Amino acid sequence: MRIQSSEALDQAREKTLSRIKSDDVRILICAGTGCLAGGSAAIYERLCDLTRNDAGVNVEFGAEIAHRPEDHKQVGIKKSGCHGFCEMGPLVRIEPYNILYIKVKEEDCEEIYEKTILKGEPIERLLYESNGVKYQAQEDIPFYAKQTRLVLKNCGHIDAEHIDESIAFGGYQALKKALFEMTPEDVVNEILESNLRGRGGGGFQTGYKWKQVARQAEKTRYVVCNGDEGDPGAFMDRSVMEGDPHKMIEGMIIAGYAVGAQEGYIYVRAEYPLAISRLKLAIAQAEEAGLLGEHIMGSDYSFSLHINRGAGAFVCGEGSALTASIEGERGMPRTKPPRTVEQGLFGKPTVLNNVETYANVPMIITKGAAWYHTIGTEKSPGTKAFAVTGSINNTGLIEVPMGTMLQEIVYDIGGGIKNGKKFKAVQIGGPSGGCLMETHLDLPLDFDSLKKMGAMIGSGGLVIMDEDTCMVEVARFFMNFTQNESCGKCVPCREGTKRMLEILEDIVAGRGTMEQLDILKELGEAITDTALCGLGKSAALPVLSTLRLFRDEYEEHVLQKKCRTGTCQALRTYQIDPEKCKGCSKCARNCPVGAISGEIKSPFHIDTAKCIKCGACEGSCPFQAISAS
Repeated sequence: MRIQSSEALDQAREKTLSRIKSDDVRILICAGTGCLAGGSAAIYERLCDLTRNDAGVNVEFGAEIAHRPEDHKQVGIKKSGCHGFCEMGPLVRIEPYNILYIKVKEEDCEEIYEKTILKGEPIERLLYESNGVKYQAQEDIPFYAKQTRLVLKNCGHIDAEHIDESIAFGGYQALKKALFEMTPEDVVNEILESNLRGRGGGGFQTGYKWKQVARQAEKTRYVVCNGDEGDPGAFMDRSVMEGDPHKMIEGMIIAGYAVGAQEGYIYVRAEYPLAISRLKLAIAQAEEAGLLGEHIMGSDYSFSLHINRGAGAFVCGEGSALTASIEGERGMPRTKPPRTVEQGLFGKPTVLNNVETYANVPMIITKGAAWYHTIGTEKSPGTKAFAVTGSINNTGLIEVPMGTMLQEIVYDIGGGIKNGKKFKAVQIGGPSGGCLMETHLDLPLDFDSLKKMGAMIGSGGLVIMDEDTCMVEVARFFMNFTQNESCGKCVPCREGTKRMLEILEDIVAGRGTMEQLDILKELGEAITDTALCGLGKSAALPVLSTLRLFRDEYEEHVLQKKCRTGTCQALRTYQIDPEKCKGCSKCARNCPVGAISGEIKSPFHIDTAKCIKCGACEGSCPFQAISAS
C-alpha cells in the first residue's frame, strides 16, 4: 500500500492493527544477533512447520493473512528484534497469554505448540525464576520491571522485518505531524527545548546542532547517522537497527526536514551484517510505501537514504573521520574549525547524530518537549540504553532514565555479581570512558555527574568487574585497543598511546618503576590536552581513572612485584602445599624447565628462580596442591 497522504497513514495503521488483533496467538521469536547465535532461527522454522502441518491451525507469515475457518486458530509467528535479556536467550514471547520463555531450544517447540499455542498453558520449566519465584509475564521480571523502555519499546514486540508492524505501533506518526502540522523551525525548536543530548558520546545538545545546520547559507545539506559503534561490549545501536529500524529512519527524515536536507547516509560497521540487511529492507519498504523518496506522504518534502558500510576502524566513530570514509577517503579526523555543521559530508553542512539519538526524535515530536523533561534529570532528560556485560548475572541490553543510580543497574536490574563475588569496578563508555568503583555505586548516571568523576557515558557500554579483576591489566587492555585503533595522524595519540602501552606492559611484566607511574599520568594528561580528535582526547581516560582510583594496585605491581588477583602471569608465584601434595611427580614431569624437584611419595618443591610461571604444573596436579599467588 502506497501512503500518499496523512489520512492514508492512519488507514494503514488501522488495517494492520485489525490484522494483528485477528490473531488468536501471536508468537515473537527473538531474532537479534545474540539469540540467532543461540539457535533462534531453528526455533522459528520448527514452530512454523508445526503450525503449517496442523489442519486446525492457520499461520500468518509477514503481511499475508491466511483464511481462517470459524473453528480454526490463526497464529502469527514473527521474527522480532532483541528483547534485551541476552543472558537468557533464545527468548520466545507468546501473546495474548503474556508469556516469556527463556533459553528455548528447538526440542522445546513441540511442547510449546501443544501446551501453550493450542491450550494457553504455561510451561513452568521455561519460565524465568529468581529467588524461588517464577515469572510468567515479561514485564514482571525484575530485569524488565526496573527499566523505562522508550527507544527500545518496540524491540522484541514487533516484527522487525515488516514496515506495517512499525506503522501499527505508531511508526511515522511523528513524521506526519512534522510535515503537516509544523514548520522546519518548529521542529528545530521542539528538539532544542527538549534538550535532547547526543547519545553517542559527549552529550552535545542535538537541537543546537540542528539549528546551526539550518542557518547555514549553503542550501545543500546532509543528514548522517553514526551506526559504527566500535566500543568493545557495546551493542545498543545494533539492537535498534536490527529490532526497530524504522524508528531511527523516521528520526533521520524529521532531521532532514528540519534542516532542509534532501539526502541522508547511514554509516554502519561491516561487522553488523544483520543490521545492514534489515536497514536495507526497511529503506526499500519505506520507499515503496511512499515514506521515503519523492514527495513523502504527498507533501512537498523529498528525502532519500543511503547505507555505507565501514571497514571496522574505531576512529571512524569520530565525525570528520566518518564523513571522510563515506566520501571514499581514508577515515582520518581533520582539524576543526570548520566543524561538521559548517563543512561536513562533501564539504556541506551536515547533521551528524548516532542511532539512539535519532530514535529519540519521533517520540519528542509526538509527545512534546515538556513530556520529555518529565523523564531523567533536568540537564540530561530522557532515557539511556546501556549494554551491560562482564561479571554480572543478567547481561543484556537495558534502558533506564538518565540519572539512574549505578547500584540500581548492577543489583536490581543486573541481578548482582556472578558467583557471589564482590563488585569492584565498572568501565563505562568503552575505551574512551573511565572506571568507577564501589564508592560510586550511588552515583547517578548522567552526562554531567560522570564528567565530574573523570568518566563519560560514551555510547553506553557498561563492563562490570568483580574482585578478581586486575585494574592494571584492564588499563593495559583498553590502551592496547586504543593504540591499535589510532589512525596515526597526530603525534600525541600515535606516539603517546604507544609509550603509555609500553609502560603498562612493563608494569604487568614486573619491570615497572615508580617513576613510570608519574610518567603515565603526565603522558595521559598531555594526550588529553593536545590530541586532534575525540578518540585521542579520551584515549587515556581508562588509565588515568584507574591510576587515580586504584593506585594501590599499581604500586603493588611496581614495589612488591605482585598482582593480588593473580591475573598478571609474570607476577605469579607458584607454590606446592605440602599437606595436599602426594609426591606423584606429575608436576615435575610436566615442568618444561625442570624447576620442580622432590622424591616420590614426599612433597615436591618449586625453585622460584627457575620457574617461568607457565602454569603447567598447576594444570597437571591431580590433587590441586599447586596454586599461584
